[in-house]
Amino acid sequence: MTEIRELFDLDKTIAAKLFEGKRYPWEALADISDFILQLGASLSEEEFDHPAEGVWIARDAKVFPSAYIGAPCIIDHGAEVRHCAFIRGSAIVGKGAVVGNSTELKNVVLFDKVQVPHYNYVGDSILGYKAHMGAGSITSNVKSDKSLVVVKDPNGAIETGRKKVGAMLGDEVEVGCNSVLNPGTVVGRGSQIYPVSCVRGVIPAGSIYKDKTHIVEKDG
Repeated sequence: MTEIRELFDLDKTIAAKLFEGKRYPWEALADISDFILQLGASLSEEEFDHPAEGVWIARDAKVFPSAYIGAPCIIDHGAEVRHCAFIRGSAIVGKGAVVGNSTELKNVVLFDKVQVPHYNYVGDSILGYKAHMGAGSITSNVKSDKSLVVVKDPNGAIETGRKKVGAMLGDEVEVGCNSVLNPGTVVGRGSQIYPVSCVRGVIPAGSIYKDKTHIVEKDG
């Protein structure tokens, strides 16, 4: 439930090669920045603007004037970066994705059609195709005791070796408003998180997370 092949359709991101040779998605976090710089240098000048060192923005993307775009960053075709979005850097924003009002991104990959549209914080995280985070929902990427993040899989703990790991959301995951995804949270494909949830660990694919003791399989 935690492996790249189980969570993501790699045909739905410009960053597919970032995941080559890796088993778990958090293994890609350390390589995002260098990958962006390498990929950006190869992008078509006819399709992508290069407004600043380390920044590439598709010509058909919509970026509001008040948005901050820090390097390195790639914003793919048809994406929308709205009013006062804060992209701190090391961010890949997929085709047709939405980064909304006052949303902050840092060291992330947003697959195509991801929506983080209202007051979200997404750090050291990977969001799969069509994943959606409701208003005010955030990824927490550092433990309170600053120890290394461990992913708590049902089959045992998996050491990440990293101090900062946010959430890994599989394709088409829905996260309800004002939820907190604790460090090392993994949510399987197609699962739904109830609003105002505090989530940790691994949530199976095709589930509804109501609270930590009520995780049920979706009908159909």
